[in-house]
Amino acid sequence: MSTLTQIPILDLKAEVDELWDELNAAIQRVLRSTQFIMGPEVQALEQQLAQYLGVKHAVALNSGTDALIIGLRALGVGPGDEVITSPFTFFATAEAISLLGARPVFVDIDPQSFNLDPAGLEAAISPQTRAIIPVHLYGNPAAMGPILEIARRHGLKVLEDCAQSFGARYEPLQRFTGTLGDAGAFSFFPSKNLGAYGDGGLLVTADDAVAEQARMLRAHGSRKKYHNEVVGYNSRLDTLQAAILLVKLPHLERYNQARRAIAQRYNEGLAGLEGLLTPALTPGHVFHQYTVRILGNRRDAVQNRLAELGIGTMVYYPVPLHKLPIYQPLELHLPESERAAAEVLSLPIWPQMQPETQRAVIEAVRAAVQS
Repeated sequence: MSTLTQIPILDLKAEVDELWDELNAAIQRVLRSTQFIMGPEVQALEQQLAQYLGVKHAVALNSGTDALIIGLRALGVGPGDEVITSPFTFFATAEAISLLGARPVFVDIDPQSFNLDPAGLEAAISPQTRAIIPVHLYGNPAAMGPILEIARRHGLKVLEDCAQSFGARYEPLQRFTGTLGDAGAFSFFPSKNLGAYGDGGLLVTADDAVAEQARMLRAHGSRKKYHNEVVGYNSRLDTLQAAILLVKLPHLERYNQARRAIAQRYNEGLAGLEGLLTPALTPGHVFHQYTVRILGNRRDAVQNRLAELGIGTMVYYPVPLHKLPIYQPLELHLPESERAAAEVLSLPIWPQMQPETQRAVIEAVRAAVQS
């Protein structure tokens, strides 16, 4: 095999180059306006995102983590409540629950989708259960139909964790993720499918009261300046980030289609490789990450070999949340999440990834798995 140059797991340079003139103009406009906090671009972004997603309210925030915290509070979750979620996700999902004095209750994942398995929900519900947070991991929509049915039957709120799924659609209901439950929390971290160039987040909802609470909570608990009603947060999206996202939003569909095409080429190029399982190209999946399974307790060895060959990879996530020190006292055994944490490996993917770059990754993966 030929010597490879370094291929990162994500390369934003091509995106910046492609959009440079538009980005530069948007940034200059904000700089000259000097309206750096809650400038007109923030309201414009909220309106355009609500229109794109087909939802009544979009509330811009300063991070995806804050979107989860504020979303839970706006839905009435507080101390002593229980919130059911997946253990196979980024820490912020459970952290938001714990920060409110509530308790995360972990239900194992479906091994095919890596998402919350609805089959385990009923047994996890108790009199203290207030809400469910399904996570649309890697850009793959969770099984929202069954989850929503269970939530309705038990009177539970549903906050969707859409940090990795902007633009993903749950095809059985023909709606975007984030618009199916009572509210949806999004992240604009730079690596996301719709990413800012700094932190940012969004809460969407069809509920007027939830939206009003979210807007109040993001501004120190005030609807009117200096008239604080509750203890809130400083969670406003910077105008500069809103302006950047306004430039990127019109390109989102094209970028997501490119990600799906790259995923399909990966599946074709890695087909039949013993010891490696490729993800299903399910409808609506936008492949924030392209994640394979490496079987036979060889994931770390394969990752190390790929690093030697110049291929950047990541493990999302090496420790399921119920095995972290903060939650270990729960003494849970969730076998599918634990198995996934030992086997998953995410390969390079970004919308502008060139075929020859992808071919080099495929060649290296095949060599690493077969070695």
